[in-house]
Amino acid sequence: MRVEWAGLGPDLLVRVDRDRPEPLGAQLQRELREAVRSGRLPPGERLPSSRALARDLGLSRNLVLECYLQLEAEGFLIARPGSGTRVAPHAQAAAESPPSPPAVAAPDGPPLDVDFRSGRPDLVAFPRKDWLWALREASRAAPADLFGYGDPRGVRELREVVAAYVRRVRAAAADADRIVVCAGFAQAVGLLVASLARRGVLRAAYEDPGDDGLSRRAAAPAVPVPVDDRGLVVEALAATDARLVLVTPTHQFPTGASLAPERRQALIEWAATSDGWIVEDDYDAEFRYDRAPVGALQGLAPDRVAAVGTVSKSLGPGLRLGWIVCPPDLVEAVAAEKELADRGSPALDQLALAILIESGRYDRHLRRMRGVYARKRQALVAALARHAPDVELRGLSAGIHAVARLPDGADERAIASAARARGIGLHPMGDHRTAEVDGAPPELVMGFGHLTESAIERGIAAVADLLTPGG
Repeated sequence: MRVEWAGLGPDLLVRVDRDRPEPLGAQLQRELREAVRSGRLPPGERLPSSRALARDLGLSRNLVLECYLQLEAEGFLIARPGSGTRVAPHAQAAAESPPSPPAVAAPDGPPLDVDFRSGRPDLVAFPRKDWLWALREASRAAPADLFGYGDPRGVRELREVVAAYVRRVRAAAADADRIVVCAGFAQAVGLLVASLARRGVLRAAYEDPGDDGLSRRAAAPAVPVPVDDRGLVVEALAATDARLVLVTPTHQFPTGASLAPERRQALIEWAATSDGWIVEDDYDAEFRYDRAPVGALQGLAPDRVAAVGTVSKSLGPGLRLGWIVCPPDLVEAVAAEKELADRGSPALDQLALAILIESGRYDRHLRRMRGVYARKRQALVAALARHAPDVELRGLSAGIHAVARLPDGADERAIASAARARGIGLHPMGDHRTAEVDGAPPELVMGFGHLTESAIERGIAAVADLLTPGG
């Protein structure tokens, strides 16, 4: 057993045990939280510099920095220039609440201790200090007319910054005049569906498995189109009478597949020949790990593709901020629908987001979160390799969820039900399908973005026998 100790003062030690399965970063966070909870680190107590603590424990400085940043976000620590990192004045209030997300009520068992539900980012890591700074800057710089009824497309500054951002990061064909700011993805789809319905585009299609949100908004019943390991099956789409399709080409939700290059071209050709429209949901493109970034489909056919982006995964869904890069023929119609819906998204928040992006703090936050999510992803990989080696993980190239391919013959719904009885939330791929598919492999969609590394380990260990053949 290799245990490293570091002194934080005359009577206080923290330790990390390299022989424990728990990741070192999670151990350090737990030790420091416990030091605050127990009162060994009282409010105002100064901590060692990240460099000094890393040296004492034999850890990387980045790991210690991530630990400090995480505990700052949770309210345990506070960092001020010239004063170092200290225990926050109200740290005891933070200590009364665990850092993990609250338990979720389960209808058929105890409250969930660990829920692997997908689509949830790490809200604890929201960059509060940067957002407060951006709000202050926006309030200071905002002209008086910002607080009136403005352009329903959104604040000009944000549209210009977003256009530059998606051109730089996603190779999109964008300019400020073709961007409409909206209240997240759900509103974006609603605005686009309503705009196209006025043109007689009533039938829509969506990926299956996938998000059937179009079914709840389209004027006519939406059509499910199958997905395989190369993305949407375009031939199946062409066989329908749909003229609008919702796709997630970069990292298909939930399978994790990327739309193959030849299918990208086929989808664009479908839109051109059928007078069709494509809604591209760019929901997690910021978080890519194993391969070079994939450009937006919109960049290949800006006249036919409406690209939707939001900050729901990168910052938090509670901000209710997103954007639509509209085809030129749809801009005015979508802006009119936006004005009818709510007269525009909150202007001060829009300006704050523009300032956050333009300052470089948004990119810095994304770089940090890529590291955070990469470690959580690795924690999931390691936990399954240790406890259920027969389970194959797929869709790991990007995002904050993965697909667990279970051994042949496994019953994904029975496994999920048994796990729920143990307080662990597992979610079958079948929950994302319109109908059960004969011969479909048993799979679970496993979100990890909102979970701590220790919670991932604990959750997998609790259901390992269910995931194992004969378990």
